[in-house]
Amino acid sequence: MYTVTVTREFVAQHWLTVPEPGPEGALHSHHLTVEVEVEGDQLGEYGYLVDIDDLKAVVDALVDRYRDATLNDLPEFEGRNPSVEHFSRCFAERVADGIETDRLDAVAVTTWEEDAAAASYAASV
Repeated sequence: MYTVTVTREFVAQHWLTVPEPGPEGALHSHHLTVEVEVEGDQLGEYGYLVDIDDLKAVVDALVDRYRDATLNDLPEFEGRNPSVEHFSRCFAERVADGIETDRLDAVAVTTWEEDAAAASYAASV
C-alpha cells in the first residue's frame, strides 16, 4: 500500500455537551493538529497515488472552515457532542468527498488535542 500524509495545525473552540462535563462544558480553545493520510495500492500515470498539492488544497480548505470556529455552531455537530472523535470523522468524510481520484482505498484522520492526546477515524472509500 502507498500512503500520502498531510498535517496542519490550527485552533478551534468547543464545549462538551455530555452530562457533568466539568470545565470542558464551558467554551474553550484547543490547539489541534490534524494528520490526514490517504491510502491505495495503485499509482497513476505519473507515479502518484494522489497529487499532494490537490490533497493539501482539500485539507487547507477544511482547516480554513474550522480555524477559529466554534465547533458546536457548525451543522455537522448539530445534536452531537463535538468530541475529537467526531471531529476526526467529519474531517475524514470531507477529505474523501473532496479528493478526485479512483485510486484511494482509505482515508484516515488523526486529530491531536495539544500534544498529549489524539483520536483517529479511518474509513474505506
